[in-house]
Amino acid sequence: MVLFWFWAIAVMLAIYAVLDGFDIGAGIVHLFVARNDTERRLVLRSIGPVWDGNEVWLIAAGGTLFMAFPTLYASSFSGFYLPLVIVLWFLILRGIAIEFRSELASPVWSPFWDVVFAGASAGLAGFYGVAIGNVVRGVSLDHSGFFFLPLWTDFRVGRNVGILDWFTILVGLATFFAMALHGSLWVALKTDGELEERCRRAANFFWWPVLLFTGLIPTVSPMVQPHLLERIAHHPWGYVFPALALAGLAGMRYFNRDESSVQAFVASSLYMLGIATSTAFGLCPYVLPSTIDPRLSLSIVNAAAPPMAQRLALFWFIPGIILALVYLRFGYWGFAGKVKIDDEGY
Repeated sequence: MVLFWFWAIAVMLAIYAVLDGFDIGAGIVHLFVARNDTERRLVLRSIGPVWDGNEVWLIAAGGTLFMAFPTLYASSFSGFYLPLVIVLWFLILRGIAIEFRSELASPVWSPFWDVVFAGASAGLAGFYGVAIGNVVRGVSLDHSGFFFLPLWTDFRVGRNVGILDWFTILVGLATFFAMALHGSLWVALKTDGELEERCRRAANFFWWPVLLFTGLIPTVSPMVQPHLLERIAHHPWGYVFPALALAGLAGMRYFNRDESSVQAFVASSLYMLGIATSTAFGLCPYVLPSTIDPRLSLSIVNAAAPPMAQRLALFWFIPGIILALVYLRFGYWGFAGKVKIDDEGY
């Protein structure tokens, strides 16, 4: 049962990476691909009907984490207090910028919120990557099961680490470029004309750093977390997950050059899914490794809720996921197609 809940959370976070990844990416690139107010409104319209619904999957994953692995929830939310507050502010600023930028017709008002939207999106992508890097690398968990991380120490990986070090910054940069590429392909899918063409060129540009980091991160990660090599050595079937990412990476390049917008975005989504599931597979059965002593790490066994609670949780989890999937289909089906500008909305 604990393995089911581990993968349920991993899949929800992977879905969140795909869905919220493209609207965060759209925020990162919209100042560069959109040249005037009309085009910036088109970028916002491409994500307007779905951006807040995409965050449902993050909330669902957090709620399931609280239910299935309460020890992990308590330990991580206290130890990561500072970066969680920073992420929360980025989320708030993105939402405010989206909703406020069209409220006043002013040469200062809209450009100001455009900059806030882009900055908050870039910061959010970076901090999400840093968070993933911290989970892969591990934290200074002691015998109490809790930890506290300063924002940085000496930027080296060791026993007493900070939130920022060379490895977590690398993962943060990789996430930034991956989401920028993902967002560029989404806006290209939802727009046409010159804006679509600029998004295609932006996607071609971002593809190269994504290729670089896709090779670099797996190379250095085993130096930081040796468990990754042990996991893949004992379960070679796990190569299917990075294979999905590589297929998506190649597909993005091919289909974007072929001007096949739908296929290019599907390939980008496949890449995001492959990266997220590869990370989950590599860590399992750990959910939060300890840099002090591997025996102090939190795993799906010692961080799990009692078996009875896990079984009872299925009674609300199953209908909740069905409702989320129905809402997901309705939202994307109802607003399918290219976006246009009219008198109402963004």
